[in-house]
Amino acid sequence: MLQKFQRFGAAMFVPVLLFPFAGIVVGLTTLLKNQDIMNALAHPDSFWYKFWTVIEAGGWAVFKQMPLLFAVGIPIGLAKKAQARAVLASLISYLTFNYFINAILTIWGPQFGVDFEQEAGGVSGLTEIAGIKTLDTSIIGAILISAIVVYLHNRYFDKKLPDFLGIFQGTSYIVILSFFVMLPLALLTSWGWPVIQKGIASMQGFLASSGALGVWLYTFLERILIPTGLHHFIYGPFIFGPAVVDGGIVKYWVEHLNEFANNSQSLKEMFPEGGFALHGLSKIFGIPGIALAMYVTAKSSKKKIISGMLIAATLTSVIAGITEPIEFTFLFVAPVLFLIHALLAATMSTIMYSLGVSGNMGGGLLEVAIQNWIPLFKYHSTTYLTQIVVGLIFTAIYFFLFRYLILKLDVKTPGREDDEEQETKLYTKKDFQEKQAAKQKKNDYAEKAARFLEALGGPDNIAEVTNCATRLRVTVHDETKTAPEKQFLSAGAHGIVKNGKAIQVIVGLSSPQIREQFENLLDHPNRENA
Repeated sequence: MLQKFQRFGAAMFVPVLLFPFAGIVVGLTTLLKNQDIMNALAHPDSFWYKFWTVIEAGGWAVFKQMPLLFAVGIPIGLAKKAQARAVLASLISYLTFNYFINAILTIWGPQFGVDFEQEAGGVSGLTEIAGIKTLDTSIIGAILISAIVVYLHNRYFDKKLPDFLGIFQGTSYIVILSFFVMLPLALLTSWGWPVIQKGIASMQGFLASSGALGVWLYTFLERILIPTGLHHFIYGPFIFGPAVVDGGIVKYWVEHLNEFANNSQSLKEMFPEGGFALHGLSKIFGIPGIALAMYVTAKSSKKKIISGMLIAATLTSVIAGITEPIEFTFLFVAPVLFLIHALLAATMSTIMYSLGVSGNMGGGLLEVAIQNWIPLFKYHSTTYLTQIVVGLIFTAIYFFLFRYLILKLDVKTPGREDDEEQETKLYTKKDFQEKQAAKQKKNDYAEKAARFLEALGGPDNIAEVTNCATRLRVTVHDETKTAPEKQFLSAGAHGIVKNGKAIQVIVGLSSPQIREQFENLLDHPNRENA
């Protein structure tokens, strides 16, 4: 069951990875259209203002079509074969589902307790999906529909029909099956979702009023569950779903960014729900302290070698918000350090929230600056300066606490290993030339995929494979056939997670490309030796 949840969580990353850039575009254009910052240049009648309005409209594409993106994105991660065809089936099925709801509520809206004459949006509980007026099931509806379609696709895509019905095989057969599933599901949704919407409204009020305790629990769970891959189910409903605000915190924040930027009222008072989107601050302030602790506790002969590795991983965390290269480095050798990390991250976010900080700060420094600090600094400079001071204090706390624990517990972080074979080595010019020659002969992604496949026991040992932003997630038939972690590290992995038959290979941001090459090797095993 855990393997299925992990696979589903990984699939959620497909559309989620589109949000940071879109958020930066919207945040940047909002900044450039702000008259308080740009003065007369940003007058509504100026070419400058109109130009950036056009750019902003493009940035909104992702946020205004989030359910549609999840409907087509989930099959990319979950379909076991013919992913493109699964996407097509999911798209048409999701549209069919919403057309059914539209027709049902147009005819019987009052019987279902829905005033379908209202305008979509606001507190009406209605929205428009690809021009279809329907119930606002947010990404939850999209994920449910796509999951059903992917299940049908994986099970029946290869089903052989009689020759005279051959035209209905494959994708057509999946769409036909989905059509008859969508009708009762639309009826059930038309009846039950309005009730759920009322419950969600009540929950929003409760969580928004839960204050610092709620922020602490949320942030702690979001961090501590990262090794399991289940953290997606913590932040997803808050950040991209309707858990605390309609449409999710990300969408709501960028929609009201201009309003917040021109109001001197406390951010926490204007948008208390934003406390649930401060989990990215540990990426900016916590990870540098951890990296510095690793550096100073390394053996003197290894400091120069690991400094480059730690600097690159730290910049990835601070700027892009990708923390796994650092976090997984100490997770496997000392899980207690990861627990300390989660506790500190939750405490830092809670203290900042208590001091008035709120907003959309789940990503790295670039996203936080463009969507928060820069456009809102005029009226909220004191809050942000206080936040930065608190953050730097926590950087120091991270450093001293991790340094103490690494030495006290004798944690074998990079540069502290006892086994000489595991230590980082300096490569000679000959080593470098041989490595470059090997890269010229073979695609790097394909080479890594081949070596990972070998370490996982070969093609016959692979049950299924998927990926998230930085990990190759594989289910094997026999976990005893997998190689030791050392072999994965020598193949270019940052680390691995083993949980029975579920294996996670930490490969970094190239995980989609490596997965593609991995699947090519599974489809054509002989290519591995080509």
